[in-house]
Amino acid sequence: MVTVTIAVANLWKGGAAFGHSLPHVRNFQIPTFIYKNAKQQQHPRIRIWISSPTLPTLFSTSASTRSSSFCTHVSASDAAAAAVAGDEQAQIMDAANLLDIRVGRILKAWRHAEADSLYVEEVDVGEPEPRLICSGLVNYIPLHHLQDAKVVVLANLKPRNMRGVKSCGMLMAASDPSHENVEPLVPPEGSFPGERIWFGSEHDKENLPPPASPNQIQKKKIWELVQPHLKTDDCCLAVLGEHVMRTSAGVVLCKSLKNGNIS
Repeated sequence: MVTVTIAVANLWKGGAAFGHSLPHVRNFQIPTFIYKNAKQQQHPRIRIWISSPTLPTLFSTSASTRSSSFCTHVSASDAAAAAVAGDEQAQIMDAANLLDIRVGRILKAWRHAEADSLYVEEVDVGEPEPRLICSGLVNYIPLHHLQDAKVVVLANLKPRNMRGVKSCGMLMAASDPSHENVEPLVPPEGSFPGERIWFGSEHDKENLPPPASPNQIQKKKIWELVQPHLKTDDCCLAVLGEHVMRTSAGVVLCKSLKNGNIS
């Protein structure tokens, strides 16, 4: 998707034959293939003119007021800024698609013997053997809530030694800005351990590249690029920008934290 700035005409009823047009400017996302290839895309209320693949000239008009003098040209600097923003969003999305995010099921969980703030979980992520994962959830989640729970696991991080326990992955969770409340992300009912999770529509899974290796994730700082843009929305859904996190069974969410951060 590419973000572009478009002047939109709101048509008021009454007055002249076709109403009175009041333009205002908004940001929209359009599919990348339209941005790159289309010569002209029309909508009954919005018209987008693309003059080149890199520098769009954008304006809008009602179909009934095509010759109206209110049409607003976006400046070259604004269009260039929109193109840069689109490139940045595409870069973040490409990076997110290299993350190996999977559905997991906690088989067993216990307190870390050497770290008061850590749990140790044995997690089925669809591999021959379960993984051991340490998570700092002691102050937020009662231990019995983790037993046999479905969770979301970031599986292609390099293993870390956490007070004598080799942690091979990370449970993903949402938190409020003060980090006083933390809730694990929850896959939808019907998801199975090991299923890969992605961002976007149901059909975007077909274009998902193979996940990067743990070494690539660390070397290219892929997680550090993506993580600041992971949020929960007003409905507690996990999102990357406007792209929802999903499995083949539905969308990923948390229990109650709206507009939270995900890590």
